[in-house]
Amino acid sequence: MAKYGLVGKNIDYSFSRTYFTAKFTNEKRKDSYENFDLECIHHLKELIERSPEIKGLNVTIPYKESVIPILDRMDKEAEKIGAVNTIKKLKSGRLVGYNTDHYGFAKAIANFLPLEEKTALILGTGGASKAIKYVLDAMEFEYKIVSRTPFENRITYSELTPEIINSHYLIINCTPLGTYPNIESCPDIPYHEITDKHLLFDLIYNPTETEFLKRGFAKGAKVTNGLKMLEYQAEKAWSIWKS
Repeated sequence: MAKYGLVGKNIDYSFSRTYFTAKFTNEKRKDSYENFDLECIHHLKELIERSPEIKGLNVTIPYKESVIPILDRMDKEAEKIGAVNTIKKLKSGRLVGYNTDHYGFAKAIANFLPLEEKTALILGTGGASKAIKYVLDAMEFEYKIVSRTPFENRITYSELTPEIINSHYLIINCTPLGTYPNIESCPDIPYHEITDKHLLFDLIYNPTETEFLKRGFAKGAKVTNGLKMLEYQAEKAWSIWKS
C-alpha cells in the first residue's frame, strides 16, 4: 500500500487530504493520503526515511521554495519556475521535484478569458506567485508584482494608484491573507477602484469566498477562488506519481 501526503506548516485547513482520500475510495485503491505538518522543511528527509511507503508528496506554504535544496533533481518546468509543489520518490529513493500549480492555474483561468486587456497584478512573491508569473509570461500578459517590501521589479501596496488598478484587469491573490481561520484579513489594495471589467482570482479555497473576493464582487468584478486550480493541479500530480 502506497502512502501520499501534503507537506506544509499549519495545514489542518487543507483540502488535499479530503480530495485524495475520496479519490482513492472511489477508485477502490488501498493507498492513503496524510498531512505532514513540519515545523522545519529539513525534517522532510527524516520523514521519508521513517516512512518508506511514501511514494509522492504535495508541497504547500511555506516550503515550495525551501524544499528545493533537499531534492535530488527537478523537472525542467519546476526549475524554470523556481518552486516545487509536487515530489515523486523514485524506486531508487531519489526525490524529483515538479510544479503542477502552473498547470492548475492555466486550466482554471481559461473559462474567464479574454479580459479587457492582458494586464495583471500578482499579489505576493512566494512560490505560488512564481507559478502564476510563469503562466502569465506564456500567455503574454503584462503584469506587475506587488510586495509588502520594496524590491527590484516590484511595487509596494502603497504604490497602487487608481491608474494602476484601472489598467490591470486581472488581480491574483497569491498571499495566504484570508485563509481560514483568519478569514477577515485580505490584501491591502484600493478595492473602491475595482470595476465590472476586473477578474479577481484568489488562490485560497478555504473559505470558498474570501474577504478579497467579497470586496471584488461587491464592486461588480468577476471572482473565483482556488478550488478548481487545486483540483487540476492535484490530478496532474497524480499522473506524475503514477507514471
